[in-house]
Order: sequence, then structure tokens, then C-alpha cells
Amino acid sequence: MIVLDSIDAFALRYHGEKKWVRCLEAFARAPGLRPGVCHSIGDSLVYRLVDGPAAAASCFTGHRRYVEIHHYLDGGETIAYSPKGLLTRLFPYSDETDHETFTGQARHTHVSRAGQVLVFDNAFAYAPAGAPSLRKSVLLVTIEGGGFHNK
Repeated sequence: MIVLDSIDAFALRYHGEKKWVRCLEAFARAPGLRPGVCHSIGDSLVYRLVDGPAAAASCFTGHRRYVEIHHYLDGGETIAYSPKGLLTRLFPYSDETDHETFTGQARHTHVSRAGQVLVFDNAFAYAPAGAPSLRKSVLLVTIEGGGFHNK
């Protein structure tokens, strides 16, 4: 997991490729969205707004084809995370949902705060501890190239 303190830090680290530019566009649009409704930009990015109480995860979640990015607009939450290889797989990987589900002990935790951007790369699985009040945008960005050439 990569922790960045702001969208500006994200823009400095991830630039040049179309999918990262689209992330900045999604960050700008997300605060005006209706919570829970998924939107997309091109073929490489899906995003939504989470607003309200957030339940704790009962297990760790990981991806293979997408990087998951959380931008905290208000509030924060504790995130437990660990390398996938140190966890036990609960269910087989689903190519349809790009989800892997694990159980085990967290090797690390991070307490997020408003303004931060968390990038969950494919080597790790994560489990949020829940929060009574939270407002964040959640992006899923493809890891395959920059997208289709016609987009």
C-alpha cells in the first residue's frame, strides 16, 4: 500500500499516462456524485463515492487486474494490510469480479485522514476496520497498459 498525503502528491508521483490523468479527473468529480453509484472514465477507470458509516471488513480483499485507490474527503479509517503471500486464501480468485479474499494476521495498519490518497497495489490485500462517518472516493484503475488505443 502506498500512502500519499494529498492529490498533489498523487499527481507528482503518477503522471503522463492517460489512466493517471483520468484519476485526477475522477478525484475532482467525486465530491458531487450520489453515494454508491459507479461511474467510469474511458476503459481504464471506474469510481464511486462512499458517504456515511462504513462497516468493518470481515476479511482481506485483494485484486489482480486493478489497483484500488481511496481518496479521503472527510473522516478517516484504520486499514489493516498484508502481503498476499502471508495470508490464507478463503475463496478462489474470481476473474469476473477481480476479487481475492483472504484471512490471516495484518502485518501493517494505517490510520487514514482527510486529504490522503491510499493506493492498494496488487501485492497486498487490505481490510478496513470501519468508521462511524466517512466520505471518500474509491477508484479502480486497470493495470494493463494505458487503455485501448481508440479511447
